[in-house]
Amino acid sequence: MKRAVVVGSGAGGSTVARELQGDFQVTVLEAGGSFHPFPRSLSMIEKLKKPAGPFLNESQIQWIFPAMKVSKTRDGMVLVKGIGEGGTTTLSTGSAIRQDQDLRAIGIDLDVEFEELARELPISADHQALWHVPTREAFTVCADMGLRPQPTPKMIRRERCAGCGRCVLGCPRGAKWDSRDYLEQAIAEGAALVSGQKVRQVVIEDGRATGVVATNGRRTQLYPAELVVLAAGGFGTPVILQQSGIACQSSLFVDPVLCVATRWEEAAQNREMPMPFTVQRERFMISPYFDFVSFFFNSRWKYPAGDIFSLMIKLADTNAGTVSPRGVRKPLLETDRVRLEEAVNCCKEILHKLGKADADIFLGTLNAGHPGGMLPLTQRESRTLHHGCLPPNLYVADATLFPNSLGNPPILTILALAKRIAMTCREHAG
Repeated sequence: MKRAVVVGSGAGGSTVARELQGDFQVTVLEAGGSFHPFPRSLSMIEKLKKPAGPFLNESQIQWIFPAMKVSKTRDGMVLVKGIGEGGTTTLSTGSAIRQDQDLRAIGIDLDVEFEELARELPISADHQALWHVPTREAFTVCADMGLRPQPTPKMIRRERCAGCGRCVLGCPRGAKWDSRDYLEQAIAEGAALVSGQKVRQVVIEDGRATGVVATNGRRTQLYPAELVVLAAGGFGTPVILQQSGIACQSSLFVDPVLCVATRWEEAAQNREMPMPFTVQRERFMISPYFDFVSFFFNSRWKYPAGDIFSLMIKLADTNAGTVSPRGVRKPLLETDRVRLEEAVNCCKEILHKLGKADADIFLGTLNAGHPGGMLPLTQRESRTLHHGCLPPNLYVADATLFPNSLGNPPILTILALAKRIAMTCREHAG
């Protein structure tokens, strides 16, 4: 049986591994280790914050939660990603929002794949009973403003969900679906998972990929393969490609996230399902969301966690930026700043209608939500989903392929795209 190496165990990697195992002998290489939900009491961590104010900088979140890695771009934007089996899906809100309009515009129809996902995943939008009073009031205000709010479809096992608010810290009850589910299915069928392996480059000989080189500490190892699929994420995959001698485009997007918050005694949003409903606008979305990064590291978030209510903006930013072995550069262009200001004003108007004064409103920390776009698909690749710059047996299966920023949670769309890529691999790289 031919060998396939899949790099990354997040949404794209786990899906491809599950779909390919059996046709190939699959080995999944993951840079991190086993994922464990945040085990500590948040009230205890909050007490550590109070005497000295916020922690010194965002990267220190790994002191209390090793599965979350936080760094910064060379422009100062905070980058947040998951490190470990399951990738960033373990730290996601579990939102299942279909966002394939840009793929459809270039001729990629994923209807079959989305239908498969609807059968395979526990997706539900029936969770209003878990909403707290401020969220219910915000939903009503948004509806009255003509913003057409909609309950967010969630990848949750509803019977297990306690609405505890810890989705982005790892679900403690196993209610939220993450890609480890697909990964475990692949392993049960014979796939191998090797954790702690940071892939440096794809080995290319005579125009074909022959494997990948990975390191674990000082140890370097070659993993031979007849098929290689990169799914290391929008920050990881472009670096591997560049280190393999394959150029990417300077078209990075990151879906910038900014929260607009207010003091609201006993809102308890920190103990509520994140992103319970969404408001979709042109080039941005708005959703209730408690931002733990801002709470622990932004001096403006000085109130007790239970007394803060926040609206999250997720911006569909311009494709302009790069990630390389030297780091990430992601400027916000003037058009991005204008859209972000429009979104902030919309959030403030919602909070005003909820009875909150400007003096009680404060902003969070701007951070990168979902990176991608540095090897975007075009109509030319709509049938094969394979770029001509790649060897014929090297594929990419993550948001690196997205033509544009979604300004929305990308997991469901990545899952659908990865399913199609796995099918293409079986047909053309087998």
